[in-house]
Amino acid sequence: MTAAEMLEAADPVCLEDVRAHARAVLEPGIWDFVEGGSGTERVMAANRAAFAEVALVPRVLTGVAEADPRTRLLGGHAAMPVAVAPMAYQRLLHDDGELAAARAARAAGVPFVVSTLSSHRVEDVAATGATTWFQLYCLRDRAKNHELVARAEAAGCGALMVTVDVPLMGRRLRDVRNGFVLPRHVRAANLDSGPATEAHRRFGGDSALAVHTSAAFAPGLTWRDLAELRDRTSLPLVVKGILDPRDARSAVEAGADAVVVSNHGGRQLDGAVPSVRALPAVAEAVGGACEVLLDSGVRGGTDVLRALALGARGVLLGRPVLWGLAAGGRRGVEQVLDLVRTELGQGMTLAGCADATAAAELRTERTAAHA
Repeated sequence: MTAAEMLEAADPVCLEDVRAHARAVLEPGIWDFVEGGSGTERVMAANRAAFAEVALVPRVLTGVAEADPRTRLLGGHAAMPVAVAPMAYQRLLHDDGELAAARAARAAGVPFVVSTLSSHRVEDVAATGATTWFQLYCLRDRAKNHELVARAEAAGCGALMVTVDVPLMGRRLRDVRNGFVLPRHVRAANLDSGPATEAHRRFGGDSALAVHTSAAFAPGLTWRDLAELRDRTSLPLVVKGILDPRDARSAVEAGADAVVVSNHGGRQLDGAVPSVRALPAVAEAVGGACEVLLDSGVRGGTDVLRALALGARGVLLGRPVLWGLAAGGRRGVEQVLDLVRTELGQGMTLAGCADATAAAELRTERTAAHA
């Protein structure tokens, strides 16, 4: 049975259903690339445990019959406080890759963030008509950095998101054990023009992707580099990979319009604080001077509601989008986003929240993860 036939036979009723479909159809090495984290993978588990510890305190008799999850993200309208996170090499999951996911984001009315390591060019993704933001990994080749920013602007991207937590790629043991390499038809379309790169060749004792990114990415970045990017573009500037409130304040001082509280989905520093636990302190530190988004561990609409209550303007949704892409291409991603919107809307109504502003005023309590 094909992935599409599986979806037709039993439409998913929760994101875990989509995850099961994706795992059934993906090759084990690709599944491990999507699902894996760095080191012990305890940070991935901690992300989920930290969400489970956030108990919402609902309001009653607020007159809410049906909540409205619409909001504004970076000055633009969004059907819900969600954007699709930047994720590399989506053609690993489906031939249409980022194009299918972006079309689903457009249908859902949420922004789509194009990765530097997208397997389709930023120009082609933007041409889908989705609200598109561009994620930049700062490269050793500064001229290439400048070219990528100019291309994103020319393509009509609405924001520039700079990822700052990857001076090198975290050691992802699943990929190392699998000797993971990219298939020949998948490449970083915004960067690669030759027949093959390090990402397509096996390296003993290391991930091919780690070797590739080590050669391409600039280590040792400073706030001066961020200020240079701020001066180079008029796009809203988003800094992704913030966990310490001091860094959030520095980002604001450097001209950031938003920060993303993120531990890279548990794929970078093994032992990092869960993103949702870091969120309240970061939100307090910036004091409304910039927007605050949350990334890492979001697995449904209730998690979005928790993030709003803890100070986020919205969230970036990552792995569930890849599950949907693997399970059914554009339709699979549309189902993922629809499930998130349904759960969020119901959660807001049950919590007595008419809109995102009311959700931000909810109280929370911290409880045991198993409760």
